Amino acid sequence: MGELVEQVDDQDRVLRVVERGEAIRSGWLHRVATTVCRRPDGRILVHRRPQTMSRFPGQYNWLVGGAVDVGESYEEAAARELAEELGVSASPQFVFKYLCRGAISPYWMGIHEVVIEGEVVVDPSEIAWHEWLTPQEFLEARQQWNFVEDGVEALRLYLRRHKVRPGWSDES
Repeated sequence: MGELVEQVDDQDRVLRVVERGEAIRSGWLHRVATTVCRRPDGRILVHRRPQTMSRFPGQYNWLVGGAVDVGESYEEAAARELAEELGVSASPQFVFKYLCRGAISPYWMGIHEVVIEGEVVVDPSEIAWHEWLTPQEFLEARQQWNFVEDGVEALRLYLRRHKVRPGWSDES
């Protein structure tokens, strides 16, 4: 059996437990937790997915995350994904969630933030390359590199809904 997730409704209420692959194939809503990783100086972690990934191979992203497991909160899932993908033990702070129509399937996306001071140890099966970019470098890269479409939508909402720091602009 594949990865299990909770199928949810358009109000993010749990309906039942299903396989994630089936939820994606059937277009059933489920939950995904993501985190914006920053350095104390404001730089943002940007990474490229390996070419071997089944979803968005070789594309860039500014969010670290994955599916929320059965019985897990968005915050718990975000912390678990940070540990799995970056080797970081942290408590990401919830920022907002929204109903993402998704490039391959709809889902509720929880956006979190965390400041990481130490080094990260990336899981090469999840992250092929990473770099800490200033907000301006990130926005320039966003115009030049092939970013995961769902992350681009999340960026627009993040810049509108969240306190935008100096160096950010809404021109994404």
